[in-house]
Amino acid sequence: MINRDDEKYMRLALQEAQEAMRHDEVPIGAVIVSQGHVIARGHNLTETLTDVTAHAEMQAITSAQTYLGGKYLTQCTLYVTVEPCLMCAGALGWSQIARVVYGCDDPKRGYHTYCQQPFHKKTVVEGGVLAEQCAALMQDFFKKKR
Repeated sequence: MINRDDEKYMRLALQEAQEAMRHDEVPIGAVIVSQGHVIARGHNLTETLTDVTAHAEMQAITSAQTYLGGKYLTQCTLYVTVEPCLMCAGALGWSQIARVVYGCDDPKRGYHTYCQQPFHKKTVVEGGVLAEQCAALMQDFFKKKR
């Protein structure tokens, strides 16, 4: 069952995804929350920075670690509009993030395509939060590209 806080923070991640789309980036957005406060936001910047690692999750992880002054996110939750790719899932694993909540699945490039559990053993993962809205944003973006 999806809780209201999950929906609230996923809506903020969707706002980040929309910001990415305004800049012709793949519309994926992320926010990191610690103790009820948003401490980091990010959206895809791969085109803007010409950097294949500039995914929304990576931007948010770096920002959160800077904010907290350390590399571990053990008291944090990441909200991201699309299932993380293997690279991002690996970085989240190294960060020891407490919880990952994502919107829609990514059957082509999501971490599930490659492995079942790339995260830290204590990380709780939940998918499907506002999945329809997250998927619709991606579908609209790619329809316009074709």
